[in-house]
Amino acid sequence: MNGQLKHDSLTAEQVESFNQNGFLIIDIGLDDATIDSAISDMEIAIEEERDGRALWPGIRIQDGWKHSDAIKNIALNASAFDALAQLFARTPLAFQTLNFPVGTQQKAHSDTIHFNSMPSGFMAGVWVALEDVSLDNGALVYYPGSHKWPEYNMQDVGMGIGYDNYKHYESFIEARIAESNISPFYAELKKGQALIWHANLVHGGSKPRMANKTRFSQVTHYYFKGCKYYTPMNSTPDNIAWRQPTWIDEKETLSDKLVRMAKQQAKKLVKRF
Repeated sequence: MNGQLKHDSLTAEQVESFNQNGFLIIDIGLDDATIDSAISDMEIAIEEERDGRALWPGIRIQDGWKHSDAIKNIALNASAFDALAQLFARTPLAFQTLNFPVGTQQKAHSDTIHFNSMPSGFMAGVWVALEDVSLDNGALVYYPGSHKWPEYNMQDVGMGIGYDNYKHYESFIEARIAESNISPFYAELKKGQALIWHANLVHGGSKPRMANKTRFSQVTHYYFKGCKYYTPMNSTPDNIAWRQPTWIDEKETLSDKLVRMAKQQAKKLVKRF
């Protein structure tokens, strides 16, 4: 992220919309070159193998920022940081990227089952469309206002901690949606647009109307300064599964790292001879 946070990049109406609905669609000024480079890096990563097995099985690439400058630059986009800082009144800290070549069709959930903070509420996601997104290729689906629900955990579901019981959490959320009568919102974004959502907002992936269509996208998850961080799915009131996130920062790009490693290797060769 370059420069100082502006903290005033959004209008009062946009802030109010986020507070009421739990999400906001904005233009973060991404250029086509960055987007196209991110897609190219994703395509390379998807084809990559190690010991004859796919490095990224399935439909998502986790923490691609460690290997792609373009993915990292999207995660550190200044406009997204400014908007997050204004919405949460704290400095955002990017800690995870997820990249998808197609729609996920993921069942409805809230990110607060996966990530949370103390004090609570200081986690957010930013979903960036790397190509036009519609119902044809699988738009994300959000439930406006659901961020005001309680932060449900495995104890609320009546199950023990751990991913083995996650399907029961999904069923719990489906029932909660049905009884709430909230109408879903399908996020149809243009290439380069971003959707910011509150961590407790219930969301998922819709089934695409057309098969075999790509839906390149990137999600970056953010915590905020001045908090402690943990994994609710693996936590009980008496035993918190604390997290120590690796922050995504711009101290060293991948290119810089390669140069530094090359210089270190050259020094070793000089010493050897």
